[in-house]
Amino acid sequence: MKTIKIVGVPEHFNLPWHLAIEEGAFEDRGIEVVWTDIPEGTGRMCSMLRAQEADLAIILTEGITKDIAEGNPSKILQEYIASPLYWGIHVDAHSPYREMSDIRGKTAAISRYGSGSHLMAFIHADNQGWDTNNLSFKVVDHLQGAVASLQNGGSDYFMWEHFTTKPLVDQGIFRRLGDCPTPWPCFVIAASDHAIKKHGSALKHILEVINTFTAEFKDIPSIDRMLSNRYEQDLGDIREWLALTRWSQQQLPPAILKNVQDQLMKLGLLKEQLSYSEITTTL
Repeated sequence: MKTIKIVGVPEHFNLPWHLAIEEGAFEDRGIEVVWTDIPEGTGRMCSMLRAQEADLAIILTEGITKDIAEGNPSKILQEYIASPLYWGIHVDAHSPYREMSDIRGKTAAISRYGSGSHLMAFIHADNQGWDTNNLSFKVVDHLQGAVASLQNGGSDYFMWEHFTTKPLVDQGIFRRLGDCPTPWPCFVIAASDHAIKKHGSALKHILEVINTFTAEFKDIPSIDRMLSNRYEQDLGDIREWLALTRWSQQQLPPAILKNVQDQLMKLGLLKEQLSYSEITTTL
């Protein structure tokens, strides 16, 4: 049996993977999938792909695109989530910040440089008409690190997925000032070049399995209740998230990848663009 190491965030987007593993769908193809939750997010997963600590990553589109352009020997295999990610802009509930303009020039908490919380801070600032050269950051590793940093004044605001942080807003820990959706499909499936060369056939089987699960995911009876229980989120919030979210079984379109690179270039986050074939591949 071939072993494939897969990494992803511990969020509701990835439940199809866990259901496929629990049902033995990969083992039926002769593949042992070893899943590891990465609460630090995309920046950490990029490092793991580079170091061959992971074969496959379910990862943010902008983060892996930037890292491949900067030398990460990996490729995007396909889209995973075709809809945008809604990034909530959060401050400590007891802070004086109540309007978006209040955090202009303030310090953003980020999980890592190159992560979504880092890159989307530039997108958000650009949307607001702020000078993106004046952004400042504090690395906090993960969501709990952000809670502590906002509470102790180490940073002022934090961008993270709207529904994952909703319980913290409901509990009066965070105040949300607004949302910033990604201007592209939010998650892709990427693999290291090493894994593609060594395990290409197994990776192809993995995509076939997960695409079957995601295509049928919303039709699973009481899937909303399962998500709510597993991820400890309000049932109404989960239903809203499900209505907004579209899984994909296709490769990332060239026009979308160009848009990602164009925006990263515009914001000074990318030095040069790569061709479509240098970032993506088909197994």
